[in-house]
Amino acid sequence: MTWGITIGIIIIMGLFAFIGLIVFKEARTHRFWQSKVEEGDLDMITQLVQAEVERWRTERPPKGMPATVWQGIQGVEVIEIAADYLHVSSTAEPQFALVGGQRRQVSSAVDEAKRITARLAERLFYDIPHIRAERVQIDVYTTFHEPDGAAAQRCVLSVLAERAVAAAADWDNDPPEVIAEQLGVQYRLDERGLPQPIEPGSVRVSTNGHGTESKT
Repeated sequence: MTWGITIGIIIIMGLFAFIGLIVFKEARTHRFWQSKVEEGDLDMITQLVQAEVERWRTERPPKGMPATVWQGIQGVEVIEIAADYLHVSSTAEPQFALVGGQRRQVSSAVDEAKRITARLAERLFYDIPHIRAERVQIDVYTTFHEPDGAAAQRCVLSVLAERAVAAAADWDNDPPEVIAEQLGVQYRLDERGLPQPIEPGSVRVSTNGHGTESKT
């Protein structure tokens, strides 16, 4: 009996030692990555950002997230990475549904772009391990048809969001469209309310944190 108890104690101590070793290694790895990020090591920062973006591509959609928004997140492309700045792009298309027996547009490309922008901004600001970007630029493109019939993608919404503005948003309760406006989204609509191409990178954050809608 005594020998059995001794063996049991040894096994339990071994398990505790093994778990402790794993925790120690994880903590050391965390400190290593954190120190590299704080030093501004762009190679390390890039690895962390790219790894998280790749994880999104294989992740299952969160409960309640529309498929069109999730496609925009999974299709994100990284354009530029700096120590405190991330620049990405994605795509959005208008959505159609059967209304009154006919296929009608129920959401414009700009509507979809706002939803994608809000969810992307949340992930870029808060979900990338060890990364604390102070500014995030998101450009969203949609498909236009040229006069010759060729399809081309043009930017229809762009934002340069500041962490301080994002911190003031109610991510749990406000709709993503509202949050996108608070972040300072820029877009242009014509007299019919149709989205018009804009130049990505020519965006600004207004002093009150709200986006502007310019119409021709």
